[in-house]
Amino acid sequence: MSDRLLVLVRHGQSEWNLKNLFTGWKDPGLTEKGIAEAKAAGQKLKAEGLTFDVAFTSVLTRAQTTLDLMLAELGQTGLKTTRNLALNERDYGDLSGLNKDDARAKWGEEQVHIWRRSYDVPPPGGESLKDTLARTLPYYVQEILPCVLRGERTIVAAHGNSLRALIMVLEKLTPEQILKRELGTGAPVVYRLNADSTVASVVDLAG
Repeated sequence: MSDRLLVLVRHGQSEWNLKNLFTGWKDPGLTEKGIAEAKAAGQKLKAEGLTFDVAFTSVLTRAQTTLDLMLAELGQTGLKTTRNLALNERDYGDLSGLNKDDARAKWGEEQVHIWRRSYDVPPPGGESLKDTLARTLPYYVQEILPCVLRGERTIVAAHGNSLRALIMVLEKLTPEQILKRELGTGAPVVYRLNADSTVASVVDLAG
């Protein structure tokens, strides 16, 4: 029986995570801690005896570097990899590059909280989580899921909000539940799927 394996990994800590800045589609690199988190994620996957047939990531450096570092730990540096902006982080629009405290000072604590934590209210010029789902989910259904169902062991290195979109579907979460779902940086989540694409098992390798 083929192993319908799907591993989702949020990128390691970025320079802007460290500085408490809204990042979105901006393209900072990983911090030293982020590099260490990515390598550790690869080591966790290796300890589980996992290898992969195909990889997907976003067009942003922090996700690509995380994937490269994980694959290096697994001895799979030449793995077939597809990059697509459908997996990019949520676009924070006018908030991108701003310190979160400065944004609160400008727009108010409550408004910034709504933009960050509501399901369907986008920041000015940006995307809501609902908007992010609208571009990420079709890509998952059309490109990623068929690989998994064919028995190709698949790893996806992406971002907190684009991965929430996938987790929402995989774990059948409501908009309210997905908003509360936290994803640690560099923490692999290992899914095995049934033939009908539902989840047979899930293991979070955080910590």
